[in-house]
Amino acid sequence: MRVTLLFALSLFSHLLLADNEVLYNTETGAVHIPKLQVVGDVSGTLFSIDMQNLTDLNFTVTNATLLSETAPRNIQVGVRPFYLIEDMEASALKIKLQQCNETPLKKTEFSIGHRGAAMQFPEHTKESYVAAARMGAGIIECDATFTKDKQLVCRHSQCDLHTTTNILATPLAAKCSVPFTPADVANGTPASATCCTSDITLEEFKSLCGKMDASNPKATTVAEYLGGTPDWRTDSYATCGTVMTHAESIALFKQLGVKMTPELKSASVTMPFEGTYTQSQYAQQLIDEYKAAGVPASQVFPQSFNLADILYWIKNEPDFGQQAVFLDELETMDGVDASTARLPELVAQGVKIVAPPTWMLVTTDSNQQIIPSDYAKKAKALGLDIITWTLERSGPLKTGGGWYYQSINNVINNDGDMMVFLDVLAKQVGIRGIFSDWPATVTYYANCMGL
Repeated sequence: MRVTLLFALSLFSHLLLADNEVLYNTETGAVHIPKLQVVGDVSGTLFSIDMQNLTDLNFTVTNATLLSETAPRNIQVGVRPFYLIEDMEASALKIKLQQCNETPLKKTEFSIGHRGAAMQFPEHTKESYVAAARMGAGIIECDATFTKDKQLVCRHSQCDLHTTTNILATPLAAKCSVPFTPADVANGTPASATCCTSDITLEEFKSLCGKMDASNPKATTVAEYLGGTPDWRTDSYATCGTVMTHAESIALFKQLGVKMTPELKSASVTMPFEGTYTQSQYAQQLIDEYKAAGVPASQVFPQSFNLADILYWIKNEPDFGQQAVFLDELETMDGVDASTARLPELVAQGVKIVAPPTWMLVTTDSNQQIIPSDYAKKAKALGLDIITWTLERSGPLKTGGGWYYQSINNVINNDGDMMVFLDVLAKQVGIRGIFSDWPATVTYYANCMGL
């Protein structure tokens, strides 16, 4: 619809910007106002407004979306942060965190929803994303991969549909790269299957239900294989998670009033896909979907483990590239020295944000206290921002916490140690933000500490 500026002034005289935020994209001419509230409207109804073509005293309203059902205004963290705090050993930090138990909570960009709220909701589903926003995550992640018809969808891996959706229980199982094979108990062979987004079209992908990421290696039937959720997670919210395209995630995140951190996933198929779809086209398509939606680069933190993707964005999409996040991953501590030595080269290439796993940023001293690692100190000395992953991805910490705590396993022995770990990352390492499978924990900590 086309309206005059006079109407616009009338409109805005009766509306409030809930967050005093207006986003203007100089390249596309798009204006996005994430939250508008009618003055005197006691219902608290919010709208997301998009406008374009602000010329000649006219503009076009391209989208007006009711936000009352999705945009969280009252951030809620539930009981888990309090459980973790009470489980801490006596300390000044514990007292400080206890004293914040009645602090009004706000969303925070320090809290990043890792695939949404994946500890209890099926990852990369609408339900998981909305839960993360309700818990105060100021940034939410869509890992992006592509379908057979080269459309971007939110999945952690191109070939994880057999563990994250119900595909094996549908006729689409016939299209999986590797069909389901039951476990052979006598020979000790586990059950297996491989189903990829590139095996099916976007329309077919949208017919699936998201489930908790799990499988049962002892399964002799598909129904058994689709189980296997760890006992410290839950299937209570996994009846049929709503799977999403990358573009749909952008629209939802705009409605939720959060920033966005898409990860360009490594392809599990040979690139160029089908001989024509190149890696650079894949990387460009990711950015193009934000530009098409009128999302300013300042709202987006594109990620990749592939340094070539980061350098592509720095060169070809510099506005987005300056916020590109290089995911620096090592499986074990053996390569930390080499990764630390590479940091100056990354800076020289234009990388501004690095994101190693949590364990790479910490070590212990002679008093068995958690302290910043050499990697962390070198990154900060070089002026790099640090984001890290992933809190609440492990089960109970009584046995040392597993992979995400491998550099400090010897000093971790209870769930409350998670808050000590987080405090060191925030205050001593100086991270910019942290991915979490349960953003409520990070949100509570960040609000208490004024982050």
